[in-house]
Amino acid sequence: MKENSLRDKKSLRSLTKANPDWDELAKDCVCFANAQGGIILFGIEDEDDLPPVAQKIPQHLPAKLQKQIQGRTINVSVVPQVKMAENGAEFIELIVQRNASAIASTSNGRYYMRVDDDCKPILPDELTRLLTDKGAFVWETQSYLKVSSKEYDVEKLSQLLVDVRTSDRISKFVKDKSPEELLEHYFFTAGNYLTNLGVLWIGKREHRARLLYAPSIQFIKYDEQEQKVNKLVWDDYSKNPKELIKAILSEIPDWNEGIEIADGIFRKIVSNYDEAVIRELIANALVHRPYTTKGDIFINLHPDRLEIHNPGLLPLGVTPKNILHKSVQRNPHLAKIFYDLKLMEKEGSGYDRIYESLLSSGKPLPEPAEEFDRVKVTIRKRIVNKHAIQFIEKVHKEFQLKSKEIISLGLIAQHTSLTALEFSNILGLEEKEAIRTWLGRLVNFKLVKSRGKTKGTKYLVEPGVLKKHNFKGLTTLKNIQPHRLGALILEDLNKFEKSAISDIHQRIGKEIPLRALRYQLNQLIEKQKIKKEGERRGTQYFIDK
Repeated sequence: MKENSLRDKKSLRSLTKANPDWDELAKDCVCFANAQGGIILFGIEDEDDLPPVAQKIPQHLPAKLQKQIQGRTINVSVVPQVKMAENGAEFIELIVQRNASAIASTSNGRYYMRVDDDCKPILPDELTRLLTDKGAFVWETQSYLKVSSKEYDVEKLSQLLVDVRTSDRISKFVKDKSPEELLEHYFFTAGNYLTNLGVLWIGKREHRARLLYAPSIQFIKYDEQEQKVNKLVWDDYSKNPKELIKAILSEIPDWNEGIEIADGIFRKIVSNYDEAVIRELIANALVHRPYTTKGDIFINLHPDRLEIHNPGLLPLGVTPKNILHKSVQRNPHLAKIFYDLKLMEKEGSGYDRIYESLLSSGKPLPEPAEEFDRVKVTIRKRIVNKHAIQFIEKVHKEFQLKSKEIISLGLIAQHTSLTALEFSNILGLEEKEAIRTWLGRLVNFKLVKSRGKTKGTKYLVEPGVLKKHNFKGLTTLKNIQPHRLGALILEDLNKFEKSAISDIHQRIGKEIPLRALRYQLNQLIEKQKIKKEGERRGTQYFIDK
């Protein structure tokens, strides 16, 4: 029972000691209320799963806890309950409810939010974004159009029922519900009316058009001179989200284009833009956009890249750097129906699939960016290394690799080698242990080997595996042997005389790690083969002729 974005554990001493830090506990409750809600377990230590044997909760403590939290917070609702664990010991389960409509704060006006297992302060310029996200959450279940629950589009409801009953992601219990119960289950109805979510999915065209910001999508194709050569628009509100995705995939002919590469004695076509990647990006755009913000979704196709523009900013706590790991639901009920109908991957695993697909096709990673009023994701058309496609395919077929393992192996193969620091920066990892999780069984399978320690640890594909699968990596000096690097430095200084380390680095190869270059320069100085003068940035290296 680990701590995460929905659960925290605290010692009972935090409540029973002489002067409990009630302000700190109030801050933790504000964090949960502004995020997804959560539970704080008092009486279970951080490293334990159960409370201490024979632990008893004083009878007055739950009421005292609730009173102290309510007196120190605004817009926070908590419910304390005494629970009994498997070992017979007692603990307090404090349920902190998510505030879906207002921003929670401490009574002295401070704002916080739970991100993973940490409590982060909310800066003044982030309050507007948080308020937008809360409005988006309320939007799904509102029924301000007052559309009767009987005024649905018959064809769309029929198709929904078929989709639900044929999906292997939905339990038999849900499939056996009546149509009315099913609509309530997915929050498509509230009482006698269709909710905004219901109008979006099964409503008639005229009702969907009356939604504040029903999604509309534009596809624009550009030529080499950045001139528009084709435009398709879906803005008549006749389609629900599933139908929009289907139209985009079937009505744009450019998705059928690709490049032919050799595959042994055969040839294979590698798509410029894989359908699974396009589907996931469009699904993400539809699910994660704030429906309280105006703006179209743009699909811009350039000669060398594809750009998906989505109105609104990323949810608070998610950044372009951590988008692969952080998951904050903006429209949870819409995400639920998307997942159940197999229109997207499970929350938090969609980008894994995009990374896996791109690396398996020898392509660069996606490039998410947050602009003034929108999020843009760029997918490059070019193939970094054609040989990587066959290499990953053969290795995966032999070892049945998991998604994270394919991503890790693909990254290392594309870059020839990666240090732990480079690996962490590319994937946005914060802890050393996370690298082991992503490498998975690659080291045990002897597909990847490591050299060095700590942040300087270098990961590279086992030479024997490269030879076995005839993998031709990029020509690079990244893994140059130390004695050869030393010879290269001497040759360079013979030609250019006094030089700064940055100039040497630029001339002999930027792909050589700067750390390795600096180490080798110091080695040459110790061996009295070169000298240096100056300090810090003014240091210059030379051969004393």
